[in-house]
Amino acid sequence: MSGYAGDIDVHEAWRILNEDARSVLIDVRTQAEWAFVGLPDISATGRPLITEEWQGFPGGAPNTSFADNVASQLAAAGVTAEVPVLCICRSGQRSAAAAQALTGLGFSACFNVAGGFEGPLDGDGHRGGVGGWKAAGLPWRQS
Repeated sequence: MSGYAGDIDVHEAWRILNEDARSVLIDVRTQAEWAFVGLPDISATGRPLITEEWQGFPGGAPNTSFADNVASQLAAAGVTAEVPVLCICRSGQRSAAAAQALTGLGFSACFNVAGGFEGPLDGDGHRGGVGGWKAAGLPWRQS
């Protein structure tokens, strides 16, 4: 961990979203991942889900507008600097970079959801079964 508040697992993320009415979840995966793999369904928490690509698809080009776009969305949602901001991606790497970038903007409680939405590869080279949001049985939806 470096440059953000820390890594948390998916269960801790779910707890924060349920217990802190100010908290917010940011999914930094790609539009393709949101459409074809699914999204965390946090509607029961009453908390917003913000979606903003950290990298574009295809090609993985960095989203140079990420910080500005997310900062605008956080401001519109009334999120202030000390509010828990949870970043999630597929497995926890892009979201760690996003948490670091948002911390650089002054958000002091940015966390990386380690394990991400799909978690690590299993023995057969597939994601979604041995770790992460989906494997933990947390709510999710697909479009």
